[in-house]
Amino acid sequence: MIAHNNAMLAPFAKSSPLAAIGVVLIGSWLLAASAWIEAPMWPVPMTAQTYAVLLIGAACGARLAAATVGAYLAQGALGLPVFAGGDAGAAHLIGPTGGYLFGFLIAATVIGWLVERGWSARFVPLIGAMALGHAIVFAFGVAHLSVFTGPEAAVASGFTPFIVGAIVKTFAAAATLRFGETAFARK
Repeated sequence: MIAHNNAMLAPFAKSSPLAAIGVVLIGSWLLAASAWIEAPMWPVPMTAQTYAVLLIGAACGARLAAATVGAYLAQGALGLPVFAGGDAGAAHLIGPTGGYLFGFLIAATVIGWLVERGWSARFVPLIGAMALGHAIVFAFGVAHLSVFTGPEAAVASGFTPFIVGAIVKTFAAAATLRFGETAFARK
């Protein structure tokens, strides 16, 4: 395991203003690209978006993560095809998937805040921060979805089928972050 110092905690968090703009744009586009990696399910598709959200939170810190996911949501609301399946439009923010989309923003911010406080220094706390991020996405998503389907159906269709995928994406995101840290530490 590599030694962690404050520079490795949310490595993009202290970017210069110009670099921060680049991080926000590239991060929002990566989040958009992850929306195209999809396993069709109804009423909520399974995508790689939460994997990207976890990485954005851990790599960017709270402020930059919030700006990145906020930029993604704004791009989608303005009509760019960044949501799951290439969908776009402000209606998605209030439709069945709206809670998940706003959950992305809260989750990335919380993960970034935790990482800034050392939760990425060791693998187990990092997994905990990312698992909490997934829990936040599900809490917002299922709560909002229940308006459309009722609570039982929201849990059955918007949470239960995604548990295994969430576990896999949590460990994959933590491993990706560690790999990236190791690669950058060697340079």
